[in-house]
Amino acid sequence: MSVCRKICVLSVLFLGLCVAWGQDAPVPPTEGNPASGQPQQPAPAYGQDNPAPAVSENPPISGLDLPNLEPHAAPLSYLQPGAHVSESVDSNIANSLGGSEVNSITRVEGSLELQRLWSHYDLSLDYLGGVGNYNASGVGIRQIQELGVYQKVSWKRGELGVRDAFSYLPEGTFGSSYGSVSQNGAGLGGVGVFFGGSALGSLGQVPRILNLSLVDVVETLSPKSSITATAGYGFAHYLQNDPTSGAPLIGSSQITGQLGYSRVINAHDQVAFIYGYQGFNFSTNETFHSNVMQLMWGHRISGRMDFLAGVGPQFTEINEQVSFLGLPFSTHDLIISAVGRARLRYQFTRSSLYASYEHYLTSGAGFFAGAKTDLVHVEVNRPLNRVWNAFTDVGYSHNTRVTPPTCTAAASSDCPGVNASTYQTSFIGVGLQRHFGRSFHAFASYQFNELVFDSSYCGTTAACNRISNREVGTIGVDWTPRPIRLD
Repeated sequence: MSVCRKICVLSVLFLGLCVAWGQDAPVPPTEGNPASGQPQQPAPAYGQDNPAPAVSENPPISGLDLPNLEPHAAPLSYLQPGAHVSESVDSNIANSLGGSEVNSITRVEGSLELQRLWSHYDLSLDYLGGVGNYNASGVGIRQIQELGVYQKVSWKRGELGVRDAFSYLPEGTFGSSYGSVSQNGAGLGGVGVFFGGSALGSLGQVPRILNLSLVDVVETLSPKSSITATAGYGFAHYLQNDPTSGAPLIGSSQITGQLGYSRVINAHDQVAFIYGYQGFNFSTNETFHSNVMQLMWGHRISGRMDFLAGVGPQFTEINEQVSFLGLPFSTHDLIISAVGRARLRYQFTRSSLYASYEHYLTSGAGFFAGAKTDLVHVEVNRPLNRVWNAFTDVGYSHNTRVTPPTCTAAASSDCPGVNASTYQTSFIGVGLQRHFGRSFHAFASYQFNELVFDSSYCGTTAACNRISNREVGTIGVDWTPRPIRLD
């Protein structure tokens, strides 16, 4: 049975378990939710500078904010420190094609989460920093740095948000096991791959710098209609070459813009029209631009369910620099295709489900100068009792090259990126967490990762290693003391 079929079968099983669990009698809530990284929140503190604002239960679906499945949660100002230690056993620590070197990874990290609320200003900050000791020749100690910042300014009929997510990581994050590195900065939980700032695939232990900056505005025109505007800039920079071929990975930058109009139909439904723009630039001097139009529909049942779906056409203009008779000139190709997304969040009595599908253009993860990406992601979290929590995380992405390779030979140090037509990445992970008092919890997780290039990766060679399988088992301890209230 292929990995893709395994993932589909396991996803169905977990969804079925989630529905069954949802019928059980509720248990008293535990303090905090470690699976989602949320702090143990203190009692709310209100004052002249921190009145109790009305929580937006149904924000515009053309914007970036997600509706709160717990709309009556009180706003808080707090400071949350933390410390995290974990030990992993990795079956392919070099993350190489055909590799099977079993070694350990030790991670020691500290974190700090800040949320500060004023009458018209909100500030959120998430920081995670530390080191990972990869017990393998040529890897060793690597830095782990992540910072997310979200500043919101609100007025009577609208708000302005400024968000940034920065990371300096020893490898990619798609499919990272619990206890290693996260995937979202402050205020970026609902941002998909359309805006960039992610790398859907990783080969070898290649340190990389990823950053995504976003500015978004929401203005309410009437009780039922609003307009939104978002501008973003993201980049990916790789600090080493691909250890498999010695070739440099393809760095990228992306400029993104989006305009939207949302209209509330009834208490549960919204519709929206969105125009989006993507501009990609690569270290190989290749560029292309995309214009997207989407119709979207959102359905929400307060405190229980949030569903979003959108589809529309995409117009992509590819610019290439070619040479004819020794003279350089540019070519322009126009490709018409479709884009779309769907997202479901459901809060059962004792379990939570997140599932999403996206079909957009992405940067190509350093392998390609742009890719057409299909991405599926499913998460399920389930408290077993007051101290035990179970979780699972499943993901799959299929990526097809947008621009042709810079050379036609098999992978070599003379060809940036990877000479293949498609690649796919998939992972499935499961884990348990156990609380010890108010400040400590331990966890154990297992995750399987797979990276596969299509047969064109081998070129004229009859057979070559084009698949990387990786199994990671992790145990660890988190220390998260009670949050410090900021009155």
